Amino acid sequence: MISAIITWCWNHSKATIVAALLLGGWGAYCLINIKVDAIPDLSETQVIIFSEWMGRSPDLVEAQITYPLVSTLLSAPKVKVARGFSMFGMSFVYVIFEDGTDNYWARARVLEYLSKISGQMPEGVTPSIGPDASGVGWVLQYALVDPEGKYNLAQIKTFQDWYLKYWLSAVPGVAEVASVGGFDKQYQVEVDPNKLAALNLSLERVISAIRKSNNDVGGRTLEISEREYYIRGLGYVKDPRDLENIALGVSEDATPILLTDVARVTLGPNIRRGISDLNGQGDTVGGVVVMRQGEDVSRVIAAVKEKIATVKGAFPPGLELQLVYDRSDLIGQAVQTLKVNLIEEIILVCIVILFFLFHIRSILVVVVTLPLSLLLSLIPMYYFDISLNIMSLGGIILAVGDIVDGVVVFIENTHTKIANSDGKKTRQELALEACRELGPAIFSALLIISISFLPIFALQAQEGKLFHPLAYTKTFAMLAAALVTITLVPILIALFVKGRIRKASDNPLNRWLQAIYTPVVSWAVAHTKTVFASTALLMAVSAALFLRLGSEFMPPLWEGDLLYMPITVPGISVTAAQDILTRQNLAIKAIPEVVSSFGKAGRFETATDPAPLSMFEYTIRLKPQKEWRAGLTPEALVQELDAAVAVPGLNRAWTKPVRGRIDMLSTGIRTPVGIKIFGPDLNTIEHIGQQIEQTLAKLPGTRSAYAERINGGNYLDFEADKAALARYGLVLGDVQMVIETAIGGMDIAETVEGRERYSINVRYPRELRDSVEKIEHILVATPAGAQVPLGQLGKLITRTGPPMVLDENGSLAGYVYIDLLNRDAGGYVTDAKAAIADAVHIPPGYFITWTGQYEYLARMQKRMAIVLPVTLVLVFAFLYFSMQSTSKALIVMLAVPLSLSGGITLMWFLNYNTSVAVWAGAIALIGVAVSTTSIMMVFLDQSWQRWQVEGRLLTAGDGQLAIVEGAKNSLRSVLMAVAMNVFGLMPVMLATGIGADVMKTLASPMFGGLLSLIFLTLLVIPCVYRRVYGRNLPANPSVDAKGPAPVLAP
Repeated sequence: MISAIITWCWNHSKATIVAALLLGGWGAYCLINIKVDAIPDLSETQVIIFSEWMGRSPDLVEAQITYPLVSTLLSAPKVKVARGFSMFGMSFVYVIFEDGTDNYWARARVLEYLSKISGQMPEGVTPSIGPDASGVGWVLQYALVDPEGKYNLAQIKTFQDWYLKYWLSAVPGVAEVASVGGFDKQYQVEVDPNKLAALNLSLERVISAIRKSNNDVGGRTLEISEREYYIRGLGYVKDPRDLENIALGVSEDATPILLTDVARVTLGPNIRRGISDLNGQGDTVGGVVVMRQGEDVSRVIAAVKEKIATVKGAFPPGLELQLVYDRSDLIGQAVQTLKVNLIEEIILVCIVILFFLFHIRSILVVVVTLPLSLLLSLIPMYYFDISLNIMSLGGIILAVGDIVDGVVVFIENTHTKIANSDGKKTRQELALEACRELGPAIFSALLIISISFLPIFALQAQEGKLFHPLAYTKTFAMLAAALVTITLVPILIALFVKGRIRKASDNPLNRWLQAIYTPVVSWAVAHTKTVFASTALLMAVSAALFLRLGSEFMPPLWEGDLLYMPITVPGISVTAAQDILTRQNLAIKAIPEVVSSFGKAGRFETATDPAPLSMFEYTIRLKPQKEWRAGLTPEALVQELDAAVAVPGLNRAWTKPVRGRIDMLSTGIRTPVGIKIFGPDLNTIEHIGQQIEQTLAKLPGTRSAYAERINGGNYLDFEADKAALARYGLVLGDVQMVIETAIGGMDIAETVEGRERYSINVRYPRELRDSVEKIEHILVATPAGAQVPLGQLGKLITRTGPPMVLDENGSLAGYVYIDLLNRDAGGYVTDAKAAIADAVHIPPGYFITWTGQYEYLARMQKRMAIVLPVTLVLVFAFLYFSMQSTSKALIVMLAVPLSLSGGITLMWFLNYNTSVAVWAGAIALIGVAVSTTSIMMVFLDQSWQRWQVEGRLLTAGDGQLAIVEGAKNSLRSVLMAVAMNVFGLMPVMLATGIGADVMKTLASPMFGGLLSLIFLTLLVIPCVYRRVYGRNLPANPSVDAKGPAPVLAP
């Protein structure tokens, strides 16, 4: 069938060329329009439910909002995890669905379940779903800077919230723009309870009057002189004077009682749950652009920047926007690194071919077919919605050497036929004959490489999302190469392979290699036991080295920026948090490699950020690595930064912006390794966490271990005296109304000032509520008109309680964050489990789970225990059906351990850990090793069969000579196949840019494995072949068993 396809395309060469040009143009279109990102989108399908109940304590929010939502949504279809965060005045519920669930289907299900539970929510609480985005979608962050000091923070925040935010939100692909820092303007009505009592007015009367005095109404229309007039009743509050002049009633002498008679109206800041700082310069207003899931990161960022440039003229004079995080920098540098590697790889492959074939025009065949194959592979990538990223480009880089293998074998066979031709056939006929002869074998070899990579698709969850793009692109590239090789390559060979064609023996490189290889392989075939013993020893050494390798889920990707996430004690005040932000930013900015440091405490005003005020976050932009101090590595820089910000009581964790947000989204843990403690009582959970923290702090490899202080919050509780309430004719709700409004302050209305909206808050003056003693003297009105101090109706008690309540799948939870230092996650967790089992007592009803990247690692290792054997079985089955011989298939399969030994040795030498990237590289190596060894088997079979046909295969000595001849004939083809992969991977192994660290780990098993494959396959396979096929030949009496076997003259 393959020969027939080659012949048909040859006979219709013009149509084939036109089809190739059209497909190449289609691929070029896909290249221009394909999405570009740094890494694949690892975010899970999630829906965020945000509820606000401002002024309520975390335990109250948990009991009345978060727990009912979590327990209800657990039964929704395809829900994997429901994770709740209850903090002061706010509830966040993250509902994570199974892989592959459509995002909008998931949102529809959540809305369906919310409608069932909405009636159970407290009055005034309306849960809403967050944007169709996640924390991973934080693609751009900025700060608004006022160098001249023209504006106060309230004015800058007003511009951010009511103008800039909406301008940027209108950009296609943007889910929302969230703010942090600054002050939200608020109308604050501070009511004097003594004046209320003197005028016999209640707080409820004040609230009612304000609500009724802040409204516009419409009265339809009125026709006057044939014109229509719209009737309006204007009444919106525009400034504090409008509030001061609100009438509350009339006194006994008919004097109007105005709000200004009983209250002071001022403009002030609303309560803040998030603050920010830039470079230690003090309070700053910032914003984050959150991208919608599934969008093209590069295009969204470019569109946002274009929009910023467009509206720049509308900024208040002197106000500047400074970018503090830009993911397009990471994307551009990572893709550029791999593009350069790809170009270098193509150049090196062409040079290798030139050295082996000594024919420049033959290189043109590769120059055409290689880009065409890559363009063809982009077509399915584009329509499968696979972005160009580190992993997908990595698949292409791994495939380049294999893509040209078939082309080179066709060219090499054509060269051989032309060089040995007697002139009876034209070069075109010889080219067609050469391609038809090897077409089926080459097509099968390319399919083997494709099939060997199929088990990567069995990976699940994050590891699947990470490596499926690599597997897709490698598979697409190999299928494209197989198609181009059997259709277009024979035509191109006929067009370009012209001029003088040298025999292999005329090439000085080939002569030199043959001169070295012939005596070595002759000796090896004559001394198979020695070769087998040496090989077994090498296998044993590599096995021992493998057992010493560490393990991790994913090699660290250096993103060019850092994310520093410390946590301090719960209950910290806004003032203290601002002081820490400023001091730490100053220390960070003092490091020469830092461009800017944007820190925040608390949360951005978005459902994608459930951070309490005690959690800090610093986004640190760094200079390009070439501008760093000489010899400074990323690890050394992190250690220097960590030392600069070391503060007692501040638990520090360092990560990268994208990696950190992926971890927080998937597991709720912000460090590479974490522990979740589940149980019914928060006090016990906290005690277990502190035991674990103390135990792990002593364990080697621990940079920091921190158990969240679940009960570190401070509470001031009012416990009512039911008998006292009854004596005054009061009910509990009357007292709680005073606590909620007079002390806590209640937002009772909202002003409408053009595009801007501001809340109106009513409460008692600060001087009447800034201590426990003063709160006890706050008056509560009785139905009889008397005013009773709050202290006579109950007692105020200070207690500790949860500053934030964590809820996962309906169970209370506590987190332990573990940051590692120079230690692999797998080995660390193994030691940590043993240490915790010895030192930590976990009572009945409680349990712990390990999470973070270790959770992915354990799942990956379990899956690989299935995937690798399946890969080997698939490859063996394909070999058996193509060779129709079990023994030959088994001999070829020997290439797997022979090649893996070199990969393991190189990994040990480079101090790499095993990871998903390593296993993917090993699987890629299996296909290449089997394909390369198959080439040698073809030549060994041809030589063996030729000696049989010619009647020369009579003794064991003859068998050795036949095998040596076949091995010699395979030398150029085998070396070319391996050398193209080795030299093709060399740019990756020497690369230093962003993304190179991941690609080096991915390529190292293949690079080291190919090096060992060259030497071991060229020597071991001929020895095995002799033992299998020459065992029945009689001994050669003319050959001394102890001496070298006779060899053929070169």
